[in-house]
Amino acid sequence: MWILLTLYILLTSDPMVISSFAEAEELDSWYIVDDGVMGGLSQGYLNHTAQGYATYSGDISLDNNGGFSSIRKTIRGQDISGYTYAILKVNGDGKKYQFRIKSSRRDYHSYVYDFQTTEGWEEIVIPLTEMKPQFRGRRLGIPKYDATTLSEIAILIGNKKVESFSLKIQEIILK
Repeated sequence: MWILLTLYILLTSDPMVISSFAEAEELDSWYIVDDGVMGGLSQGYLNHTAQGYATYSGDISLDNNGGFSSIRKTIRGQDISGYTYAILKVNGDGKKYQFRIKSSRRDYHSYVYDFQTTEGWEEIVIPLTEMKPQFRGRRLGIPKYDATTLSEIAILIGNKKVESFSLKIQEIILK
């Protein structure tokens, strides 16, 4: 029954486009935050392709207590009441990433959902109310995301190992 309800919602609701990389100008609304804010040496890059998607790639280093890279977009307190899922259209590299949301600019924590990529185009469907609060990798004892307000989205890689990564992103929508 849950699967049928999910399919019904995904097929019938109008999407809210959070980010579409069809045009290069979309990159202007994103910024990179690497572990260099804490002294680390990881490097992430975000580039647009002529095929109409962005490539988020780089190298993760554990030197100087490093270990993560992220891309972020500020949304400015968008009301998302009525939306149930975030859908990421991506082409991955077989690595695990995190989709992260902040409901308010004042929040020190993010709501996090881990997702595993494959090496091909796919839609990652994330139930918004299953996103769990975290701060610096630690789970917090507060409620899960209530999916009413959106102030920031991010994609982060931080698998506690040295690695190169490459994630192609076509679109991020809410349904």
